[in-house]
Amino acid sequence: MDFDMKEFTLLDEDQVFGSDRIDLISNMGEMCAITDFAILLGGYVSDDYVDYDNSLKGRTGLYSLSSTDGNWNIRTVTCKGNKGWAYAGDRACGIRPVLPFSTISDISPNVVGIRNGFLEVEYGEYPQYVVSTSMESELEQAYLSGTISKTGKTYTTDSRTLYEKSSPFKAIEHEEYGYNGRRYIRAYDRNINIQILSNGKEYKYGDNVWIEVSPIKWYVDNNARIMLSKNLIASGLRFCNNCIYFNNDFKDTEMYHFLNTYFARDIVPSTILQVTPEEQPTGENQKEAKKRRNPYGLNLGQVSEEDIIKGAIESGIAVFLHGASSEGKSARIKQIDPGSVIIYLRNATPESLNGKSVYNSEKGEMIDVKPTWLKKLEAKCEAEPDKLHIVFFDEITNALPSIQGMAFNIILDREVNGMWQLPENARTVAAGNEMKDSLSANQLAEPLFNRFAHVYIKTTTEGWLKWASEHNIHPAIYSYIAYKKGETLRSKYDGEKPNADPRKWEMASKILYATGSPEMLRALVGEDITREFVEFCNQQVITLDDVINDNYSEGDIQSLNTAQRYATTMGLSQVNEENMEKVRSFVTNLGAEFGAIFDSLWTHGDESRLELIAEARLANLGGNKYVKKLYFS
Repeated sequence: MDFDMKEFTLLDEDQVFGSDRIDLISNMGEMCAITDFAILLGGYVSDDYVDYDNSLKGRTGLYSLSSTDGNWNIRTVTCKGNKGWAYAGDRACGIRPVLPFSTISDISPNVVGIRNGFLEVEYGEYPQYVVSTSMESELEQAYLSGTISKTGKTYTTDSRTLYEKSSPFKAIEHEEYGYNGRRYIRAYDRNINIQILSNGKEYKYGDNVWIEVSPIKWYVDNNARIMLSKNLIASGLRFCNNCIYFNNDFKDTEMYHFLNTYFARDIVPSTILQVTPEEQPTGENQKEAKKRRNPYGLNLGQVSEEDIIKGAIESGIAVFLHGASSEGKSARIKQIDPGSVIIYLRNATPESLNGKSVYNSEKGEMIDVKPTWLKKLEAKCEAEPDKLHIVFFDEITNALPSIQGMAFNIILDREVNGMWQLPENARTVAAGNEMKDSLSANQLAEPLFNRFAHVYIKTTTEGWLKWASEHNIHPAIYSYIAYKKGETLRSKYDGEKPNADPRKWEMASKILYATGSPEMLRALVGEDITREFVEFCNQQVITLDDVINDNYSEGDIQSLNTAQRYATTMGLSQVNEENMEKVRSFVTNLGAEFGAIFDSLWTHGDESRLELIAEARLANLGGNKYVKKLYFS
């Protein structure tokens, strides 16, 4: 990548809402997630979420366009993806950079995947998301003890606060630190409002916050010849210096100056900047230093298991998912391709997998008939030729040897019954249980094993809670697992008594909704965990009626231990919409983590309830009419 190239810009109104609406916006929508760093700089974050991420990282923000609204203000995209406006001096708008192809014709970004048919790439690096609370403590201790080192790189932003509309740009530099192979900045919260960041912790103005530096993700729109940042990665900057924007000349604005002076420089990775004095990062020296340190231009950052799955699928490499039957292997594939064709091999027959031959009495000959799954796959691939479609062979290690052989021929040779080829845009994924996890599992032969990319799946507590909040898992179960920090998400299987696992808790939720009797859960998760779960549900709490009728004291609140606060939050999440604001205000006083749990339990992804939470948060910030008009226009 040639990081000397500049000319960053923003989308204009026509590209988002008008006659020149770009394909990216048409297919993915106008809403955009905002990073923690952008929030800290003063950007507004809502309680709406982008469609691909219902975690705190998926919350949307308001962002600027490069157009005026015709009344000397700037046009914006609201948190809900609607057309809005803001004063040119407002600093709460997020920044979503655009880089035209004409500027990057000789750049080769790192490809990380495809979403809705559009290439997703990594280009440059920037501080984006807050670290976990445990890592925050570790980094702060290292900082205070002097055992963390500076990389020599800084990131420049505007030091002004949200309401300093008439004040000119005043630079502040955030120093970058290296620690255990990763890079961070130690910023302080400049947002005048109290915010909950993606680690679930609440921050207020002036708090020190550790933000990790990570690759910036972009979407590529070939027709529009632009790269558009996936997220809002900065904010806290007014659009232009006279607070009035009427000439529509973006190059005269402070925003343009920031993007092409500071931002264009700051996204250069520090691995390029850390060179000898003779090889300072300017011009040809910078390019040579980059080549010596990373001659192949590779993306050297960390990747998740999901990233590996997507990468292998994009590369046309067959993937094998390992893991216990409760780990959600098929759910991960459905997230990548909701229309994937799934074949359960444990119950498959030769005809259902390979097709069959039938006699045509009219012609007096045998006719070969394709299997149903292949017909479905071909139809999907033909209807959407620009998208990849997955055929998922589940429980392959539990299938009969004869069925396994047929499946492996399809997966590895992309051929069915020796006569039908899989479509070009079809991809194959297999999954199976480990021998230690299933008595009927068969070990994979080495020649077959070596022809797959192997991914080992294990559901994390954080991932399960996110999934549970989106799938209406009973609030008592959600709260119990959150309280136990995932300790009881699984228990050991001994072949004699029921054990807990993610799938069992989903089943337990259904029983609890149907019967209201937690004692029944012992048939699913065992007696010991059920006993503890019943005790959790049967604690002293402040009830919903108590809160609505103000039938509690400050002493009652202070006497609640952690488990009781979780249980109280669980009960209060059943509040109706009429009393939600009052109850939510009470819960947030129990602590930031309980407020976040309440929001997740009460909304369950419901759009109307998410909007009510967003309005409640604004009310907590003082009900500023200007803010409401700005963010909900």
